[in-house]
Amino acid sequence: MSVPKTETPKTSSKMHRRSRSGCFTCRLRRKKCDEGKPACKACKHLGLKCEYKRPMWWSNNEQRKQQKEMIKTIIKRTKLSEKTAQMVSMGADTPPDLSYSIPTSDTFSDALERTRSVSVDSQFSLEYDFNQPTGLESFGTFAAPMHPPQYPVPYNTYSPYEVDIKTERQMFVNDVPTRHDSSISTFSTFQPPPPHATLPSFPAENWIHEDVYDSRRESYCGEEGLDFNFFDFAHGQQQQAVIQVDECDRRLLDHFIDNVLRLIFPILDVNQHGSARSDVILPALESNKCYLHCCLSIAALHLKATERLQGEQIDSDIMRHRYATISELCEALNRDTDHQQILEATLGMIFFQCSVGRPDDCLPDIPWHQHFQAATSLVHKLELPRALTSITQAQPPFNMTLTSWIDILGATMIGRAPVFADTYREKHLSISSSGLAELMGCDDRVMYLISEIACLDALKREGMDDMLLCTHVAALAEQIGQTEPGPGALSSPYSHTGAIRPRQLSKNMTAVFRLAARIYLCSLVPGFEIDQPSSLDLVTNFAETLENYIPCGPDGFDRSLVWPLLIAGSVSTPSSSFRRVFADRVERLGEQAEFGSFGRMVCLLQEVWRQTDGEGRQNVHWRDVMQQQGWDFLLI
Repeated sequence: MSVPKTETPKTSSKMHRRSRSGCFTCRLRRKKCDEGKPACKACKHLGLKCEYKRPMWWSNNEQRKQQKEMIKTIIKRTKLSEKTAQMVSMGADTPPDLSYSIPTSDTFSDALERTRSVSVDSQFSLEYDFNQPTGLESFGTFAAPMHPPQYPVPYNTYSPYEVDIKTERQMFVNDVPTRHDSSISTFSTFQPPPPHATLPSFPAENWIHEDVYDSRRESYCGEEGLDFNFFDFAHGQQQQAVIQVDECDRRLLDHFIDNVLRLIFPILDVNQHGSARSDVILPALESNKCYLHCCLSIAALHLKATERLQGEQIDSDIMRHRYATISELCEALNRDTDHQQILEATLGMIFFQCSVGRPDDCLPDIPWHQHFQAATSLVHKLELPRALTSITQAQPPFNMTLTSWIDILGATMIGRAPVFADTYREKHLSISSSGLAELMGCDDRVMYLISEIACLDALKREGMDDMLLCTHVAALAEQIGQTEPGPGALSSPYSHTGAIRPRQLSKNMTAVFRLAARIYLCSLVPGFEIDQPSSLDLVTNFAETLENYIPCGPDGFDRSLVWPLLIAGSVSTPSSSFRRVFADRVERLGEQAEFGSFGRMVCLLQEVWRQTDGEGRQNVHWRDVMQQQGWDFLLI
């Protein structure tokens, strides 16, 4: 006996097919684009930048969110201006204009409406036929051959709304204010459909369904809260920066802001969205001339590396601004004033090199550790170590945190103890944060222990007794074990919507650094061999953690793991899984694997492997290879 088929009433509307050739601004807003040139009608009307060429923010989820928020702000401002003008022009008896009284997808606060394009059949479209009957069938997306789900629509009477609530916490110890935390939570009145009421799926438009409901589900599951006031920034909070440069340098400044800035502090941007741009770099570019010259030199170096430019002009730009930076620094040091500005420019000269340039760049420059000597002197003058260890210091000074990052990992580059090792030891004993996890991804405790291992490395180079050395190795290994998380602590750093979970990413990166610290510590044991079982197991675990829990590719975080990759790779064998994983990640990273600290690390590992992989294999330390090649790299 056949089951009678249920006839679905036919509708006159057709499913709207989304154009793939519209401008990226309309595509981000999920709006229909008339594809007008040079700017479409919607962008022109709302005062938005119309982009047909794929913009940089399109390939990055976080930058997309920022761009969407900026567009929403511009639209609100434009709509408010239009409404104000209408209210002024209307008399007391004048009825409101139609476009003023009907909510549009720009003014409607529901995410479902904002993420749909207005089709020709929509009642909010200019081309809508107002003589046709209204109902669910008028919406193209819902015109599927099935009965509409039977559940009450929560926004029949009132439009849904979202409320952002900022929560601030101040901790007091003996009536003394200590750490200050701030977080933002979003609450929404939107009611999602019940589980049994599913929407139809369309293979060609499946991304629309996922974009709408996954983004909304994200607000219910609760994304990790972000602390927007973690660091004490040197410039405080500024709304807008006005940067003055000569016309001939405008191209370099634009290149720095558009292409280099996003490479410098990727982990800070994950933890505090836009903070590196708005709180660190742009304010310094505006107020610190020495810092500006440093950034212009870095921009020229990046332009030369990425565009493969050759010639006197680009080299002249690099050296001209490099020389101007050194001159400004010397003048400021002679005046013995503006120590904060001198410090941030000096740190910029050291750290920004890690993001740009090719390993074979042979332009003259001052070694990073000579710059760092000046930086440590300024840190002492500003009493930043005392500020970092003081119990009354609610927020760690950003420049001190950046100095600590360079100091700890940089010390391993030249085989000496970190300059501020005593400060890190005191922080470790007090179990307090220096902001390293928020800035570079690794938990502070593990970084403090890497500082202790660097001190032990320096003592070994000075001739420390083997028995005493092994005793310290065992003690540090036990302390590293105490930082191990419980089972199940590592998982994907992505939420179900594809957004990065900052705290989970930090846990995963800490696991990578922790394994590298163990490898570094084992390499100090007398008689260490790279093919001994303990070393092989550590390198294998490192490769598995890297492959399973760290995003790769241009939008991944391999460039933030240069030091762990160097430590693990330098003791890997030709048959190690590390070599396979590493080669795959280098390939996925593409051109970005060729410059900055990552490119220099790749060159160094290739030279180490060339010397250790042949017959009669012998241990060759990567620092010795750097000295042989005349390389003076800071690989962090």
